[in-house]
Amino acid sequence: MTPRASSVSSAASASGLVREVLSEYGALALDAVREHLASREPRRHLYDLVTDYPERGGRALRASLCMATARAFGAQQHDAIHTAAALEILHNAFLVHDDVEDDSDERRGHPTIHVLYGVPIAVNVGDALALSSLRPLFVNRFLLGPDLAFRILEEVETMARQSIEGQAIELGWRRDNAIALTDEDYLHMVLKKTCVYTTIYPFRIGALIGTHGRVDVDAFTRFLFFVGAAFQIQDDLLNLIGDKGAYGKEIAGDLWEGKRSLVLIRMLQLASLEERSRARDVLATPRQHKRAEDVAWLRARIDAYGCIDYAQRIAHGLAGAALHEGERLLSILPDSRDKRFLQALPVWMLERA
Repeated sequence: MTPRASSVSSAASASGLVREVLSEYGALALDAVREHLASREPRRHLYDLVTDYPERGGRALRASLCMATARAFGAQQHDAIHTAAALEILHNAFLVHDDVEDDSDERRGHPTIHVLYGVPIAVNVGDALALSSLRPLFVNRFLLGPDLAFRILEEVETMARQSIEGQAIELGWRRDNAIALTDEDYLHMVLKKTCVYTTIYPFRIGALIGTHGRVDVDAFTRFLFFVGAAFQIQDDLLNLIGDKGAYGKEIAGDLWEGKRSLVLIRMLQLASLEERSRARDVLATPRQHKRAEDVAWLRARIDAYGCIDYAQRIAHGLAGAALHEGERLLSILPDSRDKRFLQALPVWMLERA
């Protein structure tokens, strides 16, 4: 086998392992989510709807990362399952609210909650999910002891707060119609909005569960930032070049919504004064009033300036840095499928469709 073929085979093997673990742990987490979201009254306009997004599927990345990390550090599966369910419920709460804030039409291949039932009901469903994410964490005081349970609750509060701050930054850019942003601005926003609750804190919490709080979780932050940032950039790219069936959301929806992705920021950096002026006008136009030809023009400028290739290079660089950091940091753990899952995440981030 040639070195290139070996590399491709290794990448495929790593991605296959990640998909296998996500499928297994995701199913376990969904069962726990169902247990904690058991329907009650009022059903029609609330409790029958809070399970809508969880039942649509999804990768359950955050829940799976928490469980895999806990097990890699020595925990049993049941030690982490309730915390994993809490992370999955909170994630779906964020999705419901994000879709309202972005005026998105689709989520996981189906109309969004606010499209189906209206904005007021969707906001209330999101609130109910956010509140319901606390219930599984209360179980930890019996399972893990009150001290560790409270530590996990503190971690979740910090995670949620920083994620909301990151969302505020992104929404503020759109409200202010910011067009003079840098790559550093984008990565700072992604750190707070994406990395904190997608990679950093699910791992931190899992490590705390696995060691009963006896590990320096701060030591893993760089590794998890690199993984999370690569994940977000790849998500931005899939919004433009992904397969709609696999992606599950509206292709080019970010341009319709005016999201400041790394791709768009790069285009605005390279655009002429005339192009930047037109882009400013297009981005300032509310989604419902945007014209398809204007969005197509933004997309064409992105291609003209090679912004997709640029973002792909940044994502690959971050994934490479994550592989290096992960190899070094995770060497303290004994070999296990969960450890290999953690090491394989950077490769999967770029391979996922």
